[in-house]
Amino acid sequence: MVDLAARTERLDAYLDERGLEAVWFGKPNGFAWLTGGDNVVDADADFGVAAAGYDGDLRVITNSIEAGRLADEELPEAVAVESFPWHAHSLAAAVAERSPAPAAADFDVPGFDRVDGSRLRQPLTDDDVERYRELGREAAAALETVCRNLEPEDPEYEVAAGIDISLASRDVDTPVVLVGGAERAQRYRHYTPSDATLGDYALVSITAERAGLYASLTRTVAFDAPDWLEKRHRAAARVEATALAATEAAAAGTLTGSEGPDTAADVFDAIRSAYDAVGFAEEWRKHHQGGAAGFAGREWVATPESDEPVRWPMGYAWNPTVQGAKSEDTHLVAPDLTETLTKTGQWPTHEVTPVDVDGIATEPRELTAPVIR
Repeated sequence: MVDLAARTERLDAYLDERGLEAVWFGKPNGFAWLTGGDNVVDADADFGVAAAGYDGDLRVITNSIEAGRLADEELPEAVAVESFPWHAHSLAAAVAERSPAPAAADFDVPGFDRVDGSRLRQPLTDDDVERYRELGREAAAALETVCRNLEPEDPEYEVAAGIDISLASRDVDTPVVLVGGAERAQRYRHYTPSDATLGDYALVSITAERAGLYASLTRTVAFDAPDWLEKRHRAAARVEATALAATEAAAAGTLTGSEGPDTAADVFDAIRSAYDAVGFAEEWRKHHQGGAAGFAGREWVATPESDEPVRWPMGYAWNPTVQGAKSEDTHLVAPDLTETLTKTGQWPTHEVTPVDVDGIATEPRELTAPVIR
């Protein structure tokens, strides 16, 4: 159950700041953030079959096909559901007709401003964090169950199918499933599954979603580990550890020592320094490094120019790669702790020390290690 009071407090401030009467969310992650429900029928659509709006009160508009199901199965009792004849309007037209104005929406509604829901969704609330912990454990358990049973002759696409089933059995969706065997994991950073067999080792990466929250993680399984795997994985892990330490400092406002809030670009600078220190200075150019996570796979991705403020409590999924190796989990960074959300306690870890970058703590951290079989 979402904390509606925390949501409405932010939305009241947003409406006052922009002189608006209402704001609407039709994209699945915005709808889920505000209501805790799912408005998806067609996963390929840009927005769902219902829009959640706030104008001092919270209500949902949807068509006559979906109204009963959403009220019964997806929404809190406190949320009023209004329907329109499925043949008479589009969702956008119904929202435009029934909403007070001026208003904003996260999908195209005639005459409305556009709202970027990402800033409103940050930072996470206490109930978000609890649900995030549950998702992280479920996602890691599902993926690790599959990975423990891999064999060198398994085709990548069969591994992906097994992951989908394992997560679906836990009521978790998988918008991203990447499976790279020994040959393709070295060649590509996004190893979408093919009919190639795994061979000597495999990288398996997923983004899992439930109730609008997203968690990302990667696991490495080696049957006949290449000579270079340990070195490259540890290098990637040190970059991940550095990114986490820089995130903590940035959220506390102590990374740069400047008067303004520390940003994603400041963390990225630390990441780039870490790649240089571990001997792979150009690897950051070959794949994005991740960023804030929560009600999107990445609420933002860190770049050299990104001005996104680093906030806490918030999920962060950094995913540094060094050719053929990757270190990735989703972590909660909060004022009083940093914890790995995608953790079961059943997968091996190793102690990793962040690179010594100005402004960050360099205490060792326990990060996910490869499994060597």
